[in-house]
Amino acid sequence: MDSVSIKDLMSTHFATIHPEMPVVEASSNLIKLDMLGSPVTDEAGTLVGWISERECLQAALQVVYHNQRVATVKDLMQSEVLTVSLTDDVLSLAQQMLAAKPKIYPVVDAANKVVGVISRRHILNMLDQKLAELCQKAG
Repeated sequence: MDSVSIKDLMSTHFATIHPEMPVVEASSNLIKLDMLGSPVTDEAGTLVGWISERECLQAALQVVYHNQRVATVKDLMQSEVLTVSLTDDVLSLAQQMLAAKPKIYPVVDAANKVVGVISRRHILNMLDQKLAELCQKAG
């Protein structure tokens, strides 16, 4: 695990979501990329929040079934976001993910600009590969 970094595991493909965007558009972006949530960034790419399927579901229900106004992302996004950096330890992050923490984190640089996302699945895929390598060596 020492040779594996956040940068090695993270995905640089995530939904582009901005605060002024209608939530239904953000929802569509998440669906297209099969994501549970995504960072919300300003025009410079700086992290300003997080939106998940939960908030999108809430907005979609209001629009489709209750004929209520279309909310913007800033109305529903979480503004307190746990992040990881490229230099954070993968094993520590995996341990943190075992607790009641988010399933997916934005990866930010020193200027708080989003450079990727990392999820439990990214780490689990890496562990699965490591296990396969160990089994191959043993077999």
